[in-house]
Amino acid sequence: MENKTMMELDPAMNTQFDELVKYCMNSGAIDQNLYIEYDVKRGLRDSSGKGVLTGLTEISDVLSYKTENGVKLPADGQLYFQGYNVKDLIQGNKEQRYLFEEITYLLLFGELPTKEQFESFCNILTQLQELSGQFVRDVIMRSPTENIMNMLQKSILTLYSYDENPEDISVPNVLRQSLQLIGKMPLISVYAYQSYRHFKLDDSLIIINPNKDCSTAENILRMLRPDGQYTELEAKVLDVALVLHAEHGGGNNSTFTNHVVTSSGTDTYSAVAASVASLKGPKHGGANLKVQHMIADIKENVRNWEDETELAEYLQKILDKKTFDKSGLIYGMGHAVYTLSDPREVILKEYARRLSEEKGFTREFDLYARVENLASDLIKKNRNTFKPVCANVDFYSGFVYSMLGIPEELFTPIFAISRISGWSAHRLEELVNKGKIIRPAYRYVGTHKGYKKLEERTADILN
Repeated sequence: MENKTMMELDPAMNTQFDELVKYCMNSGAIDQNLYIEYDVKRGLRDSSGKGVLTGLTEISDVLSYKTENGVKLPADGQLYFQGYNVKDLIQGNKEQRYLFEEITYLLLFGELPTKEQFESFCNILTQLQELSGQFVRDVIMRSPTENIMNMLQKSILTLYSYDENPEDISVPNVLRQSLQLIGKMPLISVYAYQSYRHFKLDDSLIIINPNKDCSTAENILRMLRPDGQYTELEAKVLDVALVLHAEHGGGNNSTFTNHVVTSSGTDTYSAVAASVASLKGPKHGGANLKVQHMIADIKENVRNWEDETELAEYLQKILDKKTFDKSGLIYGMGHAVYTLSDPREVILKEYARRLSEEKGFTREFDLYARVENLASDLIKKNRNTFKPVCANVDFYSGFVYSMLGIPEELFTPIFAISRISGWSAHRLEELVNKGKIIRPAYRYVGTHKGYKKLEERTADILN
C-alpha cells in the first residue's frame, strides 16, 4: 500500500481534514495574557531577553557586556573555548595551520594539544571517518532528498545499526561514537548532496574519497568539486568558518537539545539526530540562507547599490513588511546575547573581504557591508530603543559559502559538520557530571470537564 498525501484524498476527506485543522487551532490557542500573569519565561528567557540559567559549563563562554561601578554596559562581544579567546586562537596561528581539528580536540579535552597528542588525535579521526560502500549505497543513495539535513538525521540514526555497542553510554564508548560522527558527517553531507544532484537533477554522480592527509575543510572542497581542486585561501576561509561555528555555549537551541536528550539516558545517535533536527530550523541554522535570499532581493530591486539613500529606503520597506518575505526582519542583524559586536562576525567579515578580492566579488562585499551599517541604525530607530544592534555570524557566512561554490543545500549541513564538535563536548560534559533528567514545568491553564457519552456530544464541542 502506498503512502497517500492530502492531495490524493477525495474531496470529502479534504473537507473533513479542514475541520480537524480548525479544531486543532481552536483547542491549541492559549490566552497570551496568561503568559504575563504567570510570569512564564517564554523561550526560557526573562523579560529583558536574557536566557534563564539552566545549567553550568566549562566548554565555552559568551560575553557581551562589561561592568563599570556595578552597572552592566554593552561591549564588543567575546567568545571563549575552554578559557581561550577564539580571536587569539585564530590570530595566534602564525603557521597558518588548519585549525578545526585542533579546536575539536580543545573542546573535547579542555586543553590545546601538544604536537604528539594532535598527530595521534588526527590519526584516530581519519581512521574513524571511513564509510563503507554498502552504507553509501544502501543508506545515502537510497531515497535522496533536497533537504540534506533530513538525510543527515537518517544516516546518523542508521549508524546505530552499524554499531556493535550502540546503547552503552559510558564515557569511553560515547567518546568513540562522537569521534566517529565528527569524522563521518562531512562525508555523509557531501555524498548526500551528490546523490541528490544525480538522482533528482539528473547530474553526474561523483563520489570522491577523502584524503587522509587533508583537513576537514580541504576534504569538503575536494569531495564537492569534480576536479578536487581548491586554493589555499579557499580552504583556510572554510576552516575558519568551521572553527567559528564549532561551539557557542550550552544555551543555543541545538546544544540545549543535546543536553535535554542526553539527560534522559538515550544513545549518542539519537541525541545527535535531535540536535540536527533543531539546527535544521530556519530560526537557528538556516538564518544564513535567509540572508542570501534577502541580499538577492535587494540586488534585484535596488538600482544603485552604492546609493545609501536608495538602499536605506528599501531596507525600511523590509522593516515595514512591505517587501521581500514581509516578515519585517533584516536577516543576519541582531543577536540574543551580543550587543556591540559578534566576535565571530568580525573575524569572518575580514576573511570574506579577502576571499571577495581573490574571487572578484568586492562589489558584492561592499553591498553586504553597506547593508550591515545602515540596518543597525534603522532597526534601532524602528524599535525605538537605544540597545545596540549588531550583525551576527550568519550575515557573512552564506556569502562566504557562495564564493566557495558551496551549494545552498549544504549551508546548514556545514553548520552541523562544525557544531558536532560542540555537541559532542556538551554530551560528554552532561554524562561526566551525571545530571538529573531535564524537566522544566508547564502550567495547565485549561478547564476540567465532565465526561459525555458519544451520542451526547455536539459537533462544536471544540469551538
